Amino acid sequence: MALRKIVVQGESCLNKVCRPVTEFNPRLHALLDDLVETLTNAGGAGLAAPQVGVLRRTCVVMDEETGNFIELVNPEIIAEKGEQTGPEGCLSVPGKWGLVTRPSYVRVRAQDRNGDFFEIEGEGLTARCFCHELEHLDGHLYTEHIDRFLTDEEVEEYFGQEEGAD
Repeated sequence: MALRKIVVQGESCLNKVCRPVTEFNPRLHALLDDLVETLTNAGGAGLAAPQVGVLRRTCVVMDEETGNFIELVNPEIIAEKGEQTGPEGCLSVPGKWGLVTRPSYVRVRAQDRNGDFFEIEGEGLTARCFCHELEHLDGHLYTEHIDRFLTDEEVEEYFGQEEGAD
C-alpha cells in the first residue's frame, strides 16, 4: 500500500470520463488498497480513482454506520429516493464547502476487487458519498451543483448544529 497524491481542482484528470475496469488483477487490488490508505490519511469519507490521477471506474466510500470501506468497481446507481440538502466538500477542492442536494437513499450495483457483482445501499452520508464519488468517475465535481461556497462561519454553524442534534 502507498499514499497517493490527491489532485486538486484544475487538474484535467478530474474532468474526464473514466474507463471501465476490465482486468481484476493485483494492479487493481493495489489501487484499491492505495485509495483506502490515502483516504484514511486525508480524513475524508470517499475517494475516486481520478482524484489520484487514475482514469478507471473505481472508488472507495466509508460506510457511515460501520466505519468500514466499501470498494466499488464499475459502479452504477440503480435506485434513489428522497432528498437531502447539506454541506459537501471534496479532497480535490480543499478547504471549501457548498450546499448540495442529493438523494437521501441510494442503491448501487458494482463489482468487487475480484470482479463479482454485488448491490449495496446507503442512506444519509453514505448515499451522499455514493453520488459524489460516482460523479467523479464521469468527470464532474460537486462544485457544479452549488450556487456559492459557504463561508467558514456557515460551515462552523452547520456542523455545530449537527453535533448538538446527537
